[in-house]
Amino acid sequence: MSDHVHVPALVVGGGIGGLATALSLARSGQPVHLVERSAEFAEIGAGLQFGPNASRALDALGVLDDIVPVAVQPSKAVMMDALSGEPLTTLDLGPSFTERYGYPYLVLHRHDLLEMLVEHCRRHPLITMENRRDVVGVDLRPDVAVVTCADGTVYRTPALIGADGLNSTLRREVVDDDLVCSGYAAYRGTVPSHQAGHAIAPDDVVLWIGPGMHLMQYPVRRGELYNQVAVFRSPRFAAGHTEPGDWGGPEELDAAFATASQPVRDAVAKIGRSRRWSMFDRAPAPTWINGPLVLTGDAAHPMLQYLGQGACQALEDAVELGHRFAQHTVAGVPDVAQAYREFERVRLPRAARCQTTARPWGELWHTDAPLLLALRDRVLTQRAADDYRELDWLYSPAPVGTAAPALTA
Repeated sequence: MSDHVHVPALVVGGGIGGLATALSLARSGQPVHLVERSAEFAEIGAGLQFGPNASRALDALGVLDDIVPVAVQPSKAVMMDALSGEPLTTLDLGPSFTERYGYPYLVLHRHDLLEMLVEHCRRHPLITMENRRDVVGVDLRPDVAVVTCADGTVYRTPALIGADGLNSTLRREVVDDDLVCSGYAAYRGTVPSHQAGHAIAPDDVVLWIGPGMHLMQYPVRRGELYNQVAVFRSPRFAAGHTEPGDWGGPEELDAAFATASQPVRDAVAKIGRSRRWSMFDRAPAPTWINGPLVLTGDAAHPMLQYLGQGACQALEDAVELGHRFAQHTVAGVPDVAQAYREFERVRLPRAARCQTTARPWGELWHTDAPLLLALRDRVLTQRAADDYRELDWLYSPAPVGTAAPALTA
């Protein structure tokens, strides 16, 4: 195609963050076109944990009522010692938790949420979507972006939103940096709940932590499936074998959990070995904006999984960007630059805090230092199940447009 396709706003990336962004913009009155490189909309992985901040965002997007029936609302989150099998701490996720934050804690299947977002986007009259559109070139001009796809399609837009994930093509137009590999690998999957052999109540979120490894478990899809994620530090990566295929193999997985308690070993044995995920993040970026381009989601702020906030922060991005377009649109014409500036002012500090907090939290889970282990376990075992104070900054409702506190964690 030689002629340019003019679109008022273009979202690149059809994952959870991109679809949510398109929906938010459309609900604010902004026509939007979304392109996805794959032949169909799909999410890799199984489970998602959504704190109240994510449930709140889903409500703002008009999706929460549809997702609740297929999700699970756990009654508590339990942290266990992976070696001894003894409990370390419990977080009550019941009525007192929901009342404090205004929305529930949910666990759900990624595909269920993606399917809901696709359906909502397809129904919205201001959204158009195309698959098999792989962006291979971007020309950023003061007030317009020219985006070229592999099939020759060329788009012109005053508002380009990069929601193209961890390995973002568009990020290099904003920040010249590299992914940071943590040296940890993950194997994940689901099993039918009746085959899970639950060591703890089947509706709970269960986290087993130990030196250099952890196992996360929780139900999804109305409790019909049980999601399990085994994460471990790779000795081969630490020894300098950093090429993608040289570390994190199934033999390292088994070795990492060899001394774990029996319930943990039994669970890990049920996880498939055909696919490995490497754990990456990036340092917080100084900006997400370059002219008509703004980054969102993992393209803007990829983070390690220890706060369970990757998809949650992408949803917060989506809601805030839609709000800013609505706020800065006059006679149907958005002030894109102003909307971007206000969006970044609010969202960048909060997402950066999640990025920088996740790293030490993971180190605390995985420590093998005897003194730190003893201190960690003492603090955790003395903590009350309804002590939510350390979570308030993350889960408490804040008016849209309110910036996060300074980075202190």
